[in-house]
Amino acid sequence: NRAIAPLAGFENEDMRVKVAAQVRDYDPHTHFDPKKLVLLDRVSQFAVIAAREAVRQSGIDFAEGDVRQRTACVIGTGTGGEETNDEGSRRLYGEHNPRLHPLSIVRRMMSAPASQVSIEFGVTGPSFVVSSACASTNHAFAQAFALVRSGAADVALAGGTEACLVLGVLRAWEAMRVLADDTCRPFCRQRRGLVLGEGAGMIVLEDFDRARARGAEILAEFVGAGMSADAGDIVLPSDVGAARAMTAALQDAGLNAEDVDYINAHGTATPANDPTETRAIHSALGEHAKQVAVSSTKSVHGHALGAAGALEIVAAIGALREGVIPPTANFIDPDPECDLDYVPNVAREAPVRAALSNAFAFGGLNAVVALKRVS
Repeated sequence: NRAIAPLAGFENEDMRVKVAAQVRDYDPHTHFDPKKLVLLDRVSQFAVIAAREAVRQSGIDFAEGDVRQRTACVIGTGTGGEETNDEGSRRLYGEHNPRLHPLSIVRRMMSAPASQVSIEFGVTGPSFVVSSACASTNHAFAQAFALVRSGAADVALAGGTEACLVLGVLRAWEAMRVLADDTCRPFCRQRRGLVLGEGAGMIVLEDFDRARARGAEILAEFVGAGMSADAGDIVLPSDVGAARAMTAALQDAGLNAEDVDYINAHGTATPANDPTETRAIHSALGEHAKQVAVSSTKSVHGHALGAAGALEIVAAIGALREGVIPPTANFIDPDPECDLDYVPNVAREAPVRAALSNAFAFGGLNAVVALKRVS
């Protein structure tokens, strides 16, 4: 089932936003007891739930030896506790009530997701939040990878979370006039803009030899990350900056362009991003760009902003493990400026040896991660 659907919960507002990828039928009380829940904004709830799933799948035991002390926690988020912020603004400005919830600060602070995940598991290594708009999670992955690779940590809980589909944020996005009114159609001539989403994703990054020694099921090998800044326009993307991040990721991973079989694109379906990203892929991969499969899973799960990279690394890992490349959904006609293989509408069975996952944020902040299939 596709996550993109008519916007719900704002029926009494005259919204220009018509569709969104909301987490629907979500009851926080099934995941948290009331004493814990009062401390958690929706953004931290999502992070903790995703971290529980990742830790459970990894089989890691934090009670063993010094694992807690040697585990880091690095989480990306673009906006922090917007539900708490929106509720406080409604009470203060709408109801003229000067008394806000006494836990408003600890719920809304940007660092809350990392704090709450570290508390959940009692991990006491380096823990912090990274915020770089839509590149937040990939920057978080890069920092977590650096901590493990350098030996500063043996394990890192890494990922991203976002929960900003509240009235104030939706109105701000409406004002930018970059939102689609039908659905998300990346790289397609009929694309009309991005579709906002929410959610979280977490992974357990662990020293490879350590994970193998304890018999862990290794889902993929995280082999590199590349970062760059456009240092240009605050909104318009740069193919030069994006290509530099992709090239840096390949170099860090020790990969040649020809080793890459799949790219999970940033692919926002805006008029500016898609042709710019296409040019960047051509620049970074050269002749091989025509052979690589490129898709934007935002066509299914929407643009989760700071958490986008978290959702998209799950898709990239799935492609590596299953040999199935996710499609770019909702594709109609190709755009002449977007001339790559975008895997339109139908998933494709094909072996994937290595994959890149792109994130290019407002402000020209770029982060790309590289993964390999475990042999």
